Amino acid sequence: MSNMAAPDAAAPAADIAATAHVHELEPAMAATLTPIRAILAAVRAYDGERVRVGGWVRTGRVQCGGTVAFLAVNDGSCHATLQLVVDAAQVPHPPLARLAATGTSVLVSGVLRIPTKRSKERIELGVDAVLHAGLVDDAAAYPLPKSRLRLDYLRDFLHLRPRTETMAAVARMRSQLTFATHSFFQENGFLCVHTPIVTTNDCEGAGEMFQVTTLFSQAQKADKELLKLKLSEISRNNDDDDDGSVGFDNDFFRRQAFLTVSGQLHAEPYACALSRVYTFGPTFRAENSHTSRHLAEFWMVEPEMAFANLQDIMNYAESYVKHLCQWLLTHCLEDMKFMVETHDKTAIQRLERVSTTPFERISYTQAIEMLVESEGNKKFQTKVEWGIDLASEHERYLTEVIFEKPVIVYNYPTGIKAFYMRLNDDQKTVAAMDVLVPKVGELIGGSQREERLDILKQRILDAGLQLESYEFYLDLRRYGTVEHSGFGLGFERMLLFATGLENIRDVIPFPRCPGKADL
Repeated sequence: MSNMAAPDAAAPAADIAATAHVHELEPAMAATLTPIRAILAAVRAYDGERVRVGGWVRTGRVQCGGTVAFLAVNDGSCHATLQLVVDAAQVPHPPLARLAATGTSVLVSGVLRIPTKRSKERIELGVDAVLHAGLVDDAAAYPLPKSRLRLDYLRDFLHLRPRTETMAAVARMRSQLTFATHSFFQENGFLCVHTPIVTTNDCEGAGEMFQVTTLFSQAQKADKELLKLKLSEISRNNDDDDDGSVGFDNDFFRRQAFLTVSGQLHAEPYACALSRVYTFGPTFRAENSHTSRHLAEFWMVEPEMAFANLQDIMNYAESYVKHLCQWLLTHCLEDMKFMVETHDKTAIQRLERVSTTPFERISYTQAIEMLVESEGNKKFQTKVEWGIDLASEHERYLTEVIFEKPVIVYNYPTGIKAFYMRLNDDQKTVAAMDVLVPKVGELIGGSQREERLDILKQRILDAGLQLESYEFYLDLRRYGTVEHSGFGLGFERMLLFATGLENIRDVIPFPRCPGKADL
């Protein structure tokens, strides 16, 4: 097996003519490495093979009077570690005690072997050369010792927590779910559209938006007193200075701008030209919430479809969630087993059930009636009555107790939903739907969009918004209007559902929330 390829995928071949001018560069390094995942997937095939491995020491111990070190090394390609056996006689430098410290990075070469004696290791690497060692300056001060750490503790070390088992597993699952998302929509004829992060519109009409401005950075070049003077001057120069608002003539965009809360309003124009599109990107909400379910920055998957109604998006939403669950079971089973062992015993069972069970579908009115009937057995913190926005406790009761599976609730009261949702004939409800799942509650929210110009205008005004800001949106109804629908899936909520973790700040690499924007 001397010709076995080291990496899972070979690095791009260099252009021979070009290499003649870069002979002074060191040889490529990454192409020579063998991922630990590849080794463990073909143990017998790799027995006796010489390889190079790079990774970080999870645990290490020095035995045999300080002459042999056993290092459990992980490179992030999978959950498992590979045991490196380092003999001081062959590797005199660095000292084995330094090499065995948790957190040390190593690049080594040697020969793989299946242990002949009774051992829990399926295969190990006999190291004959340490090509690189990134030593830990002070092992006692290293924030991630061998013992398992609380997830809230790790949030203070966002730059180091990817080295822990839980955060590495979440990162791999997040990557796989990203790939699964693109595969699902591409296979179903959707085009990926990149919508802007900076916007001038409030999609949800809630006003909880981060403002984007350079006015303060301009003013802060002067001292604090000058800052006050400049802001006063801006206010005086404002065309609408009677209401005391700030003018934006000197601002970067010459108008008020925000970080987007949704890509929907920008995806719709493309759906109304290309039929099926989706956007996948970060969204922002300035909601001063400290709960375990809220972030200020989070990722949304938002498909939009022309010639589609509420029933269509319910079907696509159910298929998409099932696709994600099955994808994790197929591609992340090792990480899922780790989650079962350490965080949620029902995680795999939950994914299996969701991926194979038809979702229940009930109207909002039916959901309220069921919850009211259940109040004899369950005391809810929020009173159940028609017209309320279902709380997480209501959503989870429907999915975990009444139906014991995902539930799609549709036709919500007009007063609790956004202006763009299609008004039903009863004039009291809109063609909206939410996909509720166990453990999390709402996972997906969507609707048929209002395609009737006059009704949409009135809905915008009823929401207290300015028609001028939505002229582009109204144009879609003036020029070739079409029934169209879409939904949004909260990506971090999907990860909470899959992993069984309790806090949404543990399923995003760098969480942003009130009072916290580290790194």
